[in-house]
Amino acid sequence: MPDTASAILWFRRDLRLDDNAALHAAIDAAGPVIPVYIREPVQPDIGPLGAAQAWWLHHSLAALKDKLKSLGSDLMFATGKADDIIIDIARKTGAKTVYVNRAYERTTVDREIAIALKDAGIAIRAFHGQLLHDPKLIRTGSGSAFKVYTPFWNAMQKLHEPHGPIASPKSIPSPESHPRSEALDSWNLLPTKPNWAAGFSRHWTPGEAGAQEKLEDLIDADLHDYKRGRDFPAIDATSRLSPHLALGEISPARIWHATNGLADKHRDDLVHYRKELAWRDFCYNLLVEFPDLRTKNWDDKFDAFEWEFNAADFSAWTKGMTGYPIVDAGMRELWQTGYMHNRVRMITASFLIKDLLIDWRRGEEWFRDTLLDADPASNTANWQWVAGSGADASPFFRIFNPILQGEKFDPDGDYVRHFVPELKDLPKKYIHKPFEAPNHVLAGAGVELGKTYPKPIVNHGMARDRALEAYKGLKG
Repeated sequence: MPDTASAILWFRRDLRLDDNAALHAAIDAAGPVIPVYIREPVQPDIGPLGAAQAWWLHHSLAALKDKLKSLGSDLMFATGKADDIIIDIARKTGAKTVYVNRAYERTTVDREIAIALKDAGIAIRAFHGQLLHDPKLIRTGSGSAFKVYTPFWNAMQKLHEPHGPIASPKSIPSPESHPRSEALDSWNLLPTKPNWAAGFSRHWTPGEAGAQEKLEDLIDADLHDYKRGRDFPAIDATSRLSPHLALGEISPARIWHATNGLADKHRDDLVHYRKELAWRDFCYNLLVEFPDLRTKNWDDKFDAFEWEFNAADFSAWTKGMTGYPIVDAGMRELWQTGYMHNRVRMITASFLIKDLLIDWRRGEEWFRDTLLDADPASNTANWQWVAGSGADASPFFRIFNPILQGEKFDPDGDYVRHFVPELKDLPKKYIHKPFEAPNHVLAGAGVELGKTYPKPIVNHGMARDRALEAYKGLKG
């Protein structure tokens, strides 16, 4: 007999039990709970799941399933359109309600799903939890979304604090038998030949437990020197919580409240860190306002920009073989660890867009495929920010000099030496500009430009002039 009081719990970008409003509401309904994760068809406005994040998703789902089983429950895996899957589960179990946390990047698609479920007699109860605040709460005086970050942040400060996080349940009521599930391994989310993700597990522990551990590390460090240190890639000063946030293994509200006790110790560092959390909310506000953010310029005057594309240059950029050490270190860090330091993300993005004049969308696509923390709002908004085409964007004419950026933020060359080991024996004076080193210095360091390390694929000074000329044409 079907469980007439069963509730369907639909996991999406909220792969956690802690501070999960939909989970608690489903439990409060006092009937059996049927957790399900649905692998849905690719949606054009979101883009496909990146290969690196697929690796993370596999391990995160496996961890979530294990955690649910420890509480007397289980996790069903299904592939297909969400409304079809949910209606089928409801038909087999007698469930009348689906509980879900809102995924703000899917607003348009979710309206269609809600209509289909309503037509099938299934109620849907949606909850907040992906962001610090629901986007509808932070609006200008005219009721529209903020397009500039600082007023957005100021408006957020006038709201109440993010909701108090709810602790993980001690048990979950389960039906006598769960609907038949697909095998997670059958989804082939993990790379095999070659296993390019082999090194990821040395740096990351996907799943809710890994997220909680990273949060504890953050609190233990008191966010000390965060504001300054976060700009230096050789210093371990960032939280490294972004991959966990991307798949909802920890809620931003949990992080916010966990840092409350640091206010009296390192106030400036705390505010700066919280502004980074708020920037994530800002990006989602932009995406909700402009669902085409991934494919279209926020500022449509950039639609006329004359991008160029050189396949060899793009390939060199993706492989970390541009001849500019700070750029190459960043791109290799990305390939080896599935992550890139935030300062270096800006440097590598600026190089692709402005030194190579390659459309920001190609860079966004590459990052989406290779970043473990790929986020449909932040990744796109940040690329448009660097390109100058986004909301509250950096002006296009702000063009990073990769040599000066390296010397300023990796002054001893430790970051470059780690990820570009063929340059490790170069003296500090030339570590960010090996192409200026005398032949005897290169020879002493075992560097042969064009063989052991590439010559620059572009002259930065000339590339800068070319970019500014192209931008002048846009303005004219």
